[in-house]
Amino acid sequence: MLYLDHAASSPLRPEVLAAMAPHLTGPVGNPSSHHTVGEAAAAVLSDARTRVARVLGMRASDVVFTSGGTEANNLAMKGIVLAALESGHRHLITTAIEHESLRASASYLRRFHGVEITLLPLGAHGRVEPDTLRGAVREDTALISLAHANNEIGTVQDATALAAIAREHRVPLHLDAVQSAGWLPLAGIGADAISIAGHKLGAPQGIGALIVRGRVPLEPLLHGGGQERGRRSGTENVAGAVGLATALELAESEREHVADRVRAATHAFITEVLRLVPTARLTGDPVHRLPATASFTIAGTSGESVLLELERRGVVSSSGSACAAGSDEPSPVLLALGIAPEVAHTSLRFTFGREQLSPDAPLQLARLVAESVAAVG
Repeated sequence: MLYLDHAASSPLRPEVLAAMAPHLTGPVGNPSSHHTVGEAAAAVLSDARTRVARVLGMRASDVVFTSGGTEANNLAMKGIVLAALESGHRHLITTAIEHESLRASASYLRRFHGVEITLLPLGAHGRVEPDTLRGAVREDTALISLAHANNEIGTVQDATALAAIAREHRVPLHLDAVQSAGWLPLAGIGADAISIAGHKLGAPQGIGALIVRGRVPLEPLLHGGGQERGRRSGTENVAGAVGLATALELAESEREHVADRVRAATHAFITEVLRLVPTARLTGDPVHRLPATASFTIAGTSGESVLLELERRGVVSSSGSACAAGSDEPSPVLLALGIAPEVAHTSLRFTFGREQLSPDAPLQLARLVAESVAAVG
């Protein structure tokens, strides 16, 4: 079975499991406990925090461990905007193609707190033009929140240029880097807050982090014991934090080499699919895209039927975001890009992992896609 849904979740890396094992099987202390076992756990947690911060070019005190990317995104958007309301800043800038965790958070802020939302116009491939962002910023803007790379179509934003505009106007920029971490460089972009998720990197599900600069006020969403410097209450997942730090370090150490190799394989796959399937259309930016993402619409087919046929032939992929699983509605991302609902229903997303594929694997996979489309068409 060939698994091509790494954007939804990646397998646990053996090195990560080995790093976590002592903290799963030995004495498991609470980092807040004032005894030797608790203090040992606190030291391990502090080390993991430092390692995550180092990769992302931030300070250890900026790292807030969470249960994953969805919580990190909720904490970033809600936490920063809610903290800004007291000073009269009640304007939020985002886009219509964000992950559901950000779209739903923006809706919550509008409905329950009267926050005004600007959805930035997008190019045909889902990119934000820097001048468009510059024109949208207001005196009462509390936050700019954008995905570094889209989870469905793989389009990558010019984050450095967008961060420069945010700094120019002294508005915090939050980057959802759940998909881009491990594939693209994140240190030095200049974002004020960055969300990451362990299970996209080879760490276990259930661990993530929001890295938010200390100067940015943040209203906590979880209240209780005041862990994570008062920004996220709840006993920390020490083993998970170790796993996240290990996975992030491994991905960063091999990033350039692996990204180049996977990008070449993905490009070969995309080229061959477009050649073999005349009705296939690439979604997302053809140049500024994640190395491992290939997404298509195939007019005149049923995307779900093609996926089932592919799985019968040994290939597991998806129609888009796993967070919209079970929904019969067409992807809001594709609709926002002007794709008709009947075509959006035909979407397919293939997301490669970091493993080495044989040289002819992309072409063989493209042929399987073409055969599957023909079988259900």
